[in-house]
Amino acid sequence: MNILERNRVLNELQQQLASGEITMGAAVRRLRKEVTGLQQARFAQMCKLSVRALRQLELDEGNPTLQTLNSVFNPFGMQVGIVPKVPRSNGR
Repeated sequence: MNILERNRVLNELQQQLASGEITMGAAVRRLRKEVTGLQQARFAQMCKLSVRALRQLELDEGNPTLQTLNSVFNPFGMQVGIVPKVPRSNGR
């Protein structure tokens, strides 16, 4: 993946996360697979996590700490933060 493709994926995921279109776990999985191309075991090792913790995170299970979330987003130059809530349409 070249730098332009990488930046496109990162920007797209940032927008999807901010708008609630994608879950945190789905974003992590997509980053791991599309940007790094790594298997869970290698990516978990790189982030200093257990494979179980990464698996749970990617499946949106458990209750990851801020430190855990930041450890998986850090390799992509990202961190978890507070963003404005996007109002959802109620069909009105």
